[in-house]
Amino acid sequence: MTTRAKLTVYSALATALAALCLIPLLTTKGWITHAYLVIAVVAAAGAGLRRTPFYRWTVPLGQLLVLFVLLLVGFASSTALWGGVLPGAESVHTLGQVLRSGLDDIQEYAIPAPPDPGLRLILVGSVGLIAIAVDTVAVTYRRSALAGLPLLALYSVGNGLAGDGGSWVWFGLAAAGYLVLLFAEGQDRVSRWGRVFRGTRQGEGSGTLSQGGQRIGVLALALALLVPAFLPRWEGGLVHTGSAGGSGGTRAGGVTTLDPLVTLEAALAAPSDVELLTYRMDSSLADTAYLRTGSLDRFDGTAWKLSNPAVTELRDGLPAPEGLAKTDIPAEPGDFQATDKLESSWLPMPYPASSVSVPNPGDWKVDTLTGTVLSSKDKAIKGLRYKATAYDVRPTAAELRSAGPVPSKLSEYYTELPRDLPPVVREKAQEVTRNAPTAYDRALALQDWFTSSEFSYNTRIKAGTGSTAIADFLRDRKGFCVHFASTMAAMARTLGIPSRVAVGFTPGDAKGGDRYSVNGLMYHAWPELYFQGFGWLRFEPTPTRGVQPHYTEPVAAPATAPTQQPTAAAQSTAPVAAPSSSSACDPKLRRMGECGDKGRTTAGAHEDSWLLSWQVLTTLAAVLLVLALLLTPMVWRELLRRRRIGAAGRRRPGGDGPTEPTDAQVLAAWDELIDSAWDLGIPPDESRTPRAAARRIAEAAELDEASAAAAGRVALATERVLYARSAEVSTPVAADVRTAREGLRAGAGRVGRTKAVLLPPSSAKLWWQLSDAALAARLAARGRVSRAAAPLRRGRERLRRRRSGDREAS
Repeated sequence: MTTRAKLTVYSALATALAALCLIPLLTTKGWITHAYLVIAVVAAAGAGLRRTPFYRWTVPLGQLLVLFVLLLVGFASSTALWGGVLPGAESVHTLGQVLRSGLDDIQEYAIPAPPDPGLRLILVGSVGLIAIAVDTVAVTYRRSALAGLPLLALYSVGNGLAGDGGSWVWFGLAAAGYLVLLFAEGQDRVSRWGRVFRGTRQGEGSGTLSQGGQRIGVLALALALLVPAFLPRWEGGLVHTGSAGGSGGTRAGGVTTLDPLVTLEAALAAPSDVELLTYRMDSSLADTAYLRTGSLDRFDGTAWKLSNPAVTELRDGLPAPEGLAKTDIPAEPGDFQATDKLESSWLPMPYPASSVSVPNPGDWKVDTLTGTVLSSKDKAIKGLRYKATAYDVRPTAAELRSAGPVPSKLSEYYTELPRDLPPVVREKAQEVTRNAPTAYDRALALQDWFTSSEFSYNTRIKAGTGSTAIADFLRDRKGFCVHFASTMAAMARTLGIPSRVAVGFTPGDAKGGDRYSVNGLMYHAWPELYFQGFGWLRFEPTPTRGVQPHYTEPVAAPATAPTQQPTAAAQSTAPVAAPSSSSACDPKLRRMGECGDKGRTTAGAHEDSWLLSWQVLTTLAAVLLVLALLLTPMVWRELLRRRRIGAAGRRRPGGDGPTEPTDAQVLAAWDELIDSAWDLGIPPDESRTPRAAARRIAEAAELDEASAAAAGRVALATERVLYARSAEVSTPVAADVRTAREGLRAGAGRVGRTKAVLLPPSSAKLWWQLSDAALAARLAARGRVSRAAAPLRRGRERLRRRRSGDREAS
């Protein structure tokens, strides 16, 4: 491996090791494989561009173009051509939307954030830019020491954002990658010194860096990692992983703005039946009460998200439930006890809650828009005991059908839809609800349609709440709670019904008396629809999961309502303590035959990497095939040149050393001189003698005196081999060929040199060789077939003769 190739590999390795510090920023780690793919492709592109005669400053520009194409294929494939293989006209616009979504997510999410496409795009793109910067500085311009600056920037940003998720391990890996890069450049510099001071011969021991230097580097790294452990701790150092009490996340008004969907996705990534929460509540409400942690009220086409919370102090009390007009509704108290396994900034409570009592109320805030309570301190909910009182809202079907008009301001906000919403969402909503006269009947028709036999609960479907995921879900009719909830909420908005997506837990398992238990298998998502006078009411479109609200039971529907019936499991009023998208299963679901595949979780589906998608694999295969075809002439020509005369600066038999070249090596050198002239615009003339051909080349290319003399010496050596009785050639023909070739390149111009490298005309010999090989193979195959068929032909000939003799005898 050449020194430049080593530097290319080590610069990519250094970037890959430094990028590991970004792993704690998201709840999942699959995106790092995407980043490593980008690093590898960018490094390969740089290695290829550096072999061309272009200016050095064009190499990073080409790498940036390659990175841009990779991001288009990876994050804008929905608008690409040929089923996502090639970027289309709308791909750039789609990529911009994904980027804007990621920038919005940065403002809303704390660390670790969900692996939304926008955030993954920012991380993968940033790693790609750092990889280009390191490759440019360390390899293209041979300044490996300066490459530490972009690596330091990557580590500093990643470890600083990770907060408590940071680790000294990331520093050790990043520093190790940088040291390896420095060692590689040091070896290159030492190898250029020639004779070292100890008097060894040139080339002997000069290819490696002194063992003392390597020991010093390793010792310095070890001291950097170990010494801080014995020193007083300062706030804000590079190795320091966070400040006390800091979460490393974005905060608004002292509240971590972590989307409650993050908690759901994190739980689905590692489903467990570990108890998270216990509570005591009157069974009349507890059997059907969902414990809500938050709601997503903004739909931008990429995902359902939480808008910026309008928080106030919890000590001021909970706001009145939005839209609830009655004041005489009974309220049921509940006593809640969280375990140490529950990690969330959001307080699980029945909705709508009238009051909540927690220790240290100054550490808690309440979102006035959604009525959810969240902590301003990390891990405040672990082991927390609190009380909450919830309204037992029980509207009848008749009351919901006669609900008044929704206020225009509220309706505009909660029915807003993205412009690029697929038409199928609105069309299917109108088709399903065509016989429903009221908003309630339309909501009930949607719920009944989702819980009918047309849909199936399936955790193998890729997670997502954006427009593309909704369109795919309506086409395939398979999904889990996230798909059902987000799709019904979007369809309700197309019908003018205010809606949002709630996240939390299904009702807990009854443990005797008024005690209930909630475990990690009960995470769930469901839609909430607004009805004037009653506020936000939940619906349950996910079949065989959760509990149907009493006001949506079939007996409450009028005779003119849609006749589609939900499944028997969906009609049950018993609480189903199953997760909405977990692969694990409790005894109740096992009896229902709804356990499904235990080897797959929703998170696993969510983590389906575009690295392994057929679009990306097909695109990469097509790109590699095209590159292979385009680079074949260049690679073949370079390998042939090395085989004939060797690489510059390397000794080969008959090359630059004192060893006399053999006849075969002299003829190979002559062939290389003729082919080099051909590549640079002077086609061969086989009718001329070697000296006449060399003179023709020198005149046509206007070679300088040294280059013309070198070409003449090669021609003279060739004639001696061809015509002399005993050829004794002591001329270093390899060096002469390189000298003549440099003269040819100097007079060819940049366009001619580029053409000679990328599309050398002499590569036609490769086609001739392939054609000759194919012809020989056909002739050999024909001969084998002929020999194999010879006995059959002889048998047929004998049979023909025998029949002819029989006819003559008769």
